[in-house]
Amino acid sequence: MKRRIAINLILFLAVLASCAPAESTNKTPTAVVAGETVNQSPVESEATARPTIEPFRFVLPTPGAEPVSGWRPPLYPVPWAVSAYDHFYFARPIAADTVNWPLAEYRYGGVFFAPNIVHTGVDIDAADGSPILAAGPGTVVSADWGLYTEAPGNQKDPYGQAVVIKHDFGYKGQPIYTIYAHMSKIIAFQGQRVETGDVLGLVGATGATTGPHLHFEVRLGANTFYSTYNPELWMAPPQGWGVLVGRLTDEEGQLLNQYPVEVRPMPSEVPLRTVRTYAGGVVNPDPYYQENLVLSDLPAGLYKVLLNYKGKDQQFWIEIYPGQISYFTFTDEEGFQVVPPPVPTLDFLPETATAIP
Repeated sequence: MKRRIAINLILFLAVLASCAPAESTNKTPTAVVAGETVNQSPVESEATARPTIEPFRFVLPTPGAEPVSGWRPPLYPVPWAVSAYDHFYFARPIAADTVNWPLAEYRYGGVFFAPNIVHTGVDIDAADGSPILAAGPGTVVSADWGLYTEAPGNQKDPYGQAVVIKHDFGYKGQPIYTIYAHMSKIIAFQGQRVETGDVLGLVGATGATTGPHLHFEVRLGANTFYSTYNPELWMAPPQGWGVLVGRLTDEEGQLLNQYPVEVRPMPSEVPLRTVRTYAGGVVNPDPYYQENLVLSDLPAGLYKVLLNYKGKDQQFWIEIYPGQISYFTFTDEEGFQVVPPPVPTLDFLPETATAIP
């Protein structure tokens, strides 16, 4: 019996051995690293060759800097005014699908190059050669060098190549002008009738500038260097976004000049925005708000506002509402207050855009 079992076991092992595939004497191992070529021995028969599977190829991107989004929602249609005293009459002079908000360090009322030179507009970053668009309908009254010096053709003028539009409408019976400076090329011509969005020229760096950008001004009453107002109170905000406006004074009721103020969205407090109050000089506050601080393009929500006054940190919270101005004051005695501006006199009755002959 034991001999029969042993014989059967030997026969069974022999059958298994005959069924096993013969080992190739010239086999190349299968590649397991992406990029290596898989070879197969030419002496393998169809019966003994094993199919190979292409290895997964993982391409890992190289980490880079966090992207900076230039996206903004569409602008409110112009003219736009939630309050009777607002005047968001103008579209952005740089197309809305690119960066088109004022540069943080080059706002209205700032001092950048010399202690006695105050910025009378806002600078909007844009690539060299970007189209510059009319912010509203009107007539081109100047398209040349020499705007500041009032000397046409003066290529040493600090505004460089510039275009001026006198608009079809005014405010409180006064004409409104917009200024577009530092162009690399002027396309519009004097006397030309333009509509909102028409191309006036191309972004450049002519005049007193450190790089390509658009210098944009709003002038009320007269086309002069001394008649400018803060463009951030005249350009329509993006939909769902609002504008922060403040008036900050000392113990004697005098305006605080060039005072740094921090604005932080809650609850993240990121991103931090820093804005300075106006310098003294040729800047003009809005007739109604009498402000010395403006920060536009803020998504609606709760914000913390901070400043250091006389060595002490002061802070408060304010809500930004869509398409509206949120107004606050700071005084030496009362600190921060969220209050409306003083009731206007008869000189400041609510008005809409009016036709100017």
